Amino acid sequence: MRRAGAIVNRVLQRLGEMIVPGVTTQELDTEAERFGKELGAEALFKGVPGRGGPFPGVICASINEQVVHGIPGRRVICDRDVVSIDYGCRLDGYCGDAAWTWVVGEVDPAVQRMVDATKRALDIAIKVSRVGMLWSQVASQMQKTVEADGFSVIREFVGHGIGREMHEDPKVPNFVSRELLTRDIRLDEGLVIAVEPMVAMGSPDVVMEQDGWTIVTRDGKPAAHFEHTLAMTRSGVQVLTDA
Repeated sequence: MRRAGAIVNRVLQRLGEMIVPGVTTQELDTEAERFGKELGAEALFKGVPGRGGPFPGVICASINEQVVHGIPGRRVICDRDVVSIDYGCRLDGYCGDAAWTWVVGEVDPAVQRMVDATKRALDIAIKVSRVGMLWSQVASQMQKTVEADGFSVIREFVGHGIGREMHEDPKVPNFVSRELLTRDIRLDEGLVIAVEPMVAMGSPDVVMEQDGWTIVTRDGKPAAHFEHTLAMTRSGVQVLTDA
């Protein structure tokens, strides 16, 4: 899984170098497919069934008010955009999954703070998680750091277990709910999870666009998304999708 995660990291780094005004999300998708194949990996997202039919892209490319599952296409990246890219692959039967958010040029300081808060929530999960903890202890700290900065944790979409399949049990929320407290997750040695905080500038409410895939904030305000694949080991958390 570490080898699959390394490919995810390399592909996202390559796409980050391409994210400038004038580039289309289709160009990013084309490069992700080409580079992933060059590295010997199988893309995870393309062909996944959904309400809008099989997902057509290798990446999810979500801009500004788009939270997740944005379909790559003709949309041109512009100055001041917030661009979230999610990419996953399988290598030798095992999966890796990660997402990064970039800001293009100079954005409003509040937007930058929102992006930073999202990344900080993921960093907290990496820092505090350890074998034997309950996930609610981690999710509580993630939620508190986001809300203390005045932003909202999106609740309709959460992280997940990952291994031979992209989506495995358990579901891994970025917030504390009654459901989580009732059925909490113990971070046992060997557990591998994809932790992916999604944060909105305004309301956490989201809706699905007519394409049957793209999720947007109901109030049209920007959102951000970060994700890493994390392995729980006796010596601490290993970030499998890090450099």
